Amino acid sequence: MHNLQSIKQRFGIIGRSPLLDRALGTAIRVSPTDLTVLIIGESGVGKEVFSKIIHALSPRKHNQFIAINCGAIPEGTINSELFGHEKGSFTGAMTERKGYFETYNGGTIFLDEIGEMPLDTQAFLLRVLESGEYIRVGSSKVMSTDVRIIAATNANLPNLVKKGKFREDLYYRLNTVPINVPSLRERREDILLLFRKFALDFAEKYRTEAVELDDQARILLNNYKWPGNIRELRNVAEQLSVLAEERSVSAEDLIKLIPGISDRHLPMIPEKDKGTSGDFQERELLYKLLFDMKADLNDLKSLVFELIKTNDLRVSEDHQLPRLDMPSIPATDARFPAEHSAPPSFQNEERTPVSPDFEREDYRPILLDNKAQIAYESMELVDENLSLEENEKELIKKALKKHQGRRKEAAEDLGISERTLYRKIKQYDLQ
Repeated sequence: MHNLQSIKQRFGIIGRSPLLDRALGTAIRVSPTDLTVLIIGESGVGKEVFSKIIHALSPRKHNQFIAINCGAIPEGTINSELFGHEKGSFTGAMTERKGYFETYNGGTIFLDEIGEMPLDTQAFLLRVLESGEYIRVGSSKVMSTDVRIIAATNANLPNLVKKGKFREDLYYRLNTVPINVPSLRERREDILLLFRKFALDFAEKYRTEAVELDDQARILLNNYKWPGNIRELRNVAEQLSVLAEERSVSAEDLIKLIPGISDRHLPMIPEKDKGTSGDFQERELLYKLLFDMKADLNDLKSLVFELIKTNDLRVSEDHQLPRLDMPSIPATDARFPAEHSAPPSFQNEERTPVSPDFEREDYRPILLDNKAQIAYESMELVDENLSLEENEKELIKKALKKHQGRRKEAAEDLGISERTLYRKIKQYDLQ
């Protein structure tokens, strides 16, 4: 078994992320075999480097290796490029031509962006994977090849299969050994190590002193989303090496040179969806708040009735409490069945029996008449904040605190989508 650290040094791989080490370990273990490998990862994470590692550690290392970008070859010529063609097989075919599967027989072919391969070419590739056989364009002679296929994609192939844009049988044939290469935001512990390596490389290239970052600039670099991954980080290091006036780069200098680096990347509602799904999600949160308030009110009502039942209570003659009647619903109301006296949403509520005195038109406030009861200390009445916005904000804070900042779980607890929670966090400036 090859040593992981020696492989990193040999191929110039920088990083100590466990996800990176796991992907490298899989590549090293599968190298001695002829199994088909599917490398999965976002654009710019270094999928081609993994294909070269697999070839270099395989028994085919002394034979040829070629990397082919399936998305860069026109649909009309890709079959000819891969499998070759006969003279006169199509307009412009002045001579016969060997394809990559014939030229690199015995070696390794890396098919990058396999998700962009045309469907008819996918059928030909499946036959090569199944039997090692193919036919040149314009020929009827079956030819054979012995190549190892390593494929890579930044697309979601199962989704392409569902849409009919990728063959399901080919997907399972390619996915014999999947290797998931982590994105740069999934290995943030490696960002500064990679930046330092790139800065030193460009300092040597441009014969200048290597740029360095202050503490705030490092934080800014670590918190950036890096949609372009390692390729984007390398470009940033090169820009700073060439354009920075001082070799010590501050956060302000970083923002001036790369304005988008300080942008927040929370999901936002598209303009076309505003006023529809956004309003619905907001109402969803407000309904949740109102339902919680209703539950609290029901608990308070149960507590009052329990006090009436378990204590010696009587009505005071000093003050009169105005009666609060709930609007009644006629039994013949067409909105509800005649056998119901309340809306369906209240059908399952437990009904607590009420004392006859409590139903009187001029009932009085209830006072405890228990001589053994301790005297309550005077309390200051504080007006309750009834602002929906403030209550909504507090509810989000409590959910985030409860789940220790895990937004997905907090959103599920609040009964809203994660996208709505992100928008609310930004709206209320919650960190």
